[in-house]
Amino acid sequence: MLEGMNIAILGFGNQGLSAYKYWKNQGHQITVCDQNEGLDLPEGALAGLGKNYLKNLDEFHLIVRSPSIHSTQIAETNGLTILSKVTTVTNEFFRVCPTKNIIGITGTKGKGTTSTLVTKMLEAAGKRVHLGGNIGTPPLDLLAENIQPDDWVVLELANFQLLDLKDSPRVAVCLMVESEHQDWHGGMEDYITAKQQLFVHQLREDIAIFYSPNEYSQLVASVSAAKHIPYMAAPGAEVIGETIQIGGQTICSVDEIQLLGKHNWQNICAAATTVWQIDQNIEAIRSVATTLENLPYRIEMRREWGGIKFYNDSYSSAPPAAEAAVEAVPEKKVLILGGYDRGLNLEKLASTLKRYESDIKKVVIIGVVANRLSEILDSVGFSNYVHEPSKDMSVIVGRALEFASPGDAVVLSPGFASFDMYRNFGERGDSFNKVVEQLQGF
Repeated sequence: MLEGMNIAILGFGNQGLSAYKYWKNQGHQITVCDQNEGLDLPEGALAGLGKNYLKNLDEFHLIVRSPSIHSTQIAETNGLTILSKVTTVTNEFFRVCPTKNIIGITGTKGKGTTSTLVTKMLEAAGKRVHLGGNIGTPPLDLLAENIQPDDWVVLELANFQLLDLKDSPRVAVCLMVESEHQDWHGGMEDYITAKQQLFVHQLREDIAIFYSPNEYSQLVASVSAAKHIPYMAAPGAEVIGETIQIGGQTICSVDEIQLLGKHNWQNICAAATTVWQIDQNIEAIRSVATTLENLPYRIEMRREWGGIKFYNDSYSSAPPAAEAAVEAVPEKKVLILGGYDRGLNLEKLASTLKRYESDIKKVVIIGVVANRLSEILDSVGFSNYVHEPSKDMSVIVGRALEFASPGDAVVLSPGFASFDMYRNFGERGDSFNKVVEQLQGF
């Protein structure tokens, strides 16, 4: 890489900031390009802010794309040849990472939980492991952890990071894949192609793990030259009767699992299958499979107040995630559902609500999707809902409490993106937590 380069960082979220620190520390000149004109930039950073932030990128030696910016946006403004200058923090991490023991995990849902399971199982088996990617720590920030050649790195990778990935990990894992982010990709084919980049550069000695019942997961992994291993089917981990097994050994019974929901049985099987290829330590796998609880914002039980439980599933940004929450939470529930409308198909969500109607006290619909969602619910004969037009979470939770009684649960599982009310799912989840924590009296 050239010394003293002129580098543009496109987008200045967590990964943009990580990119800035990484390349700035190498002595390069950095220009931050972002559509937000009000950004507070680090001292010494040059600014290319405003609506024209993607224009005139030819002047830079290197362009670092943040996950939220599609490479087609860059090409449309600057021409296709500009893409030869584009990289990402994920690509740079693969290039410089001191270990080649990298596990990449993708899919539509379950990535964070599975990545955490894999990390903790490997740690229980005595490995030194670094967890990052889309789950919180940008890949380049992991370098500060003094990664050693024998360490393992687990990366949760969404389609945004995978779009132009130039390397594949030693172990690539594809979980359940369903239609999502179609507004960003423009079609399912582009979505699948993005996820395939995790596998397409694998070598024959690498490992490709996929969710066997899911055709999209099979398709994503099919481009890999590596050894293909399914899960939820032999020789990977699978549910047999009331137990999870692998290699003829029982990991645990499903009753021992602390993670809520049968969808988490899949995540445990995916993690166990992955770890089994590295270290067949059944006790390490079992110890984590039976003790890990739901991660923040993922069907996380936050509080019990007045006999009512409050679950935070703000990470739920697509209908299948809300369906999983409805199936997972054992109590009768008041469901807070809705948000930004990305035009996704809602028929299956409506059918799931109808099927579990006896377990649902009320659905409180929020966000700009409210009208379209209510029409779909009406079409399947589900009428047990109310609209709450307020964007104030305290009002929304208050409305939900109108329908909840001791023994019930209030479940924030929106099933839609947060952009009509919040910057991201974390901000939405934090708002819910704050309201719930401040509840007093009965």
